[in-house]
Amino acid sequence: QVQLVESGGGSVQAGGSLRLSCAASGPNFNSYSMAWFRQPPGLEREFVGGISESGGSLRYADSVKGRFTISRDNAKNTVYLQMNSLKPKDTAVYYCAAVLGHLVTTAVLFDYWGQGTQVTVSS
Repeated sequence: QVQLVESGGGSVQAGGSLRLSCAASGPNFNSYSMAWFRQPPGLEREFVGGISESGGSLRYADSVKGRFTISRDNAKNTVYLQMNSLKPKDTAVYYCAAVLGHLVTTAVLFDYWGQGTQVTVSS
């Protein structure tokens, strides 16, 4: 019903910035809370940040708080993740996810997932 496509990943030096985008297709985008997860190679998927359907609630993992900002543009059916002051440990595949209703942070509760976009931070 809903398809999510991430873009904006790439390679950047430590201290640099990237902005990821997640374009959603399908109905009722403004009924979904959205989140970004990431999965470093060989490790488990982890929550990065999320935004409620209204945009009024934001949550971030402690590891990215103060460096990353999530936002949404409901008119464009798009969610963004602005990543500043990137560190090598931020290297991972980043996934966009959607959950109907209120924002949660547990991956298994999300209804839809994008294909992922690679972010590589070098020192």
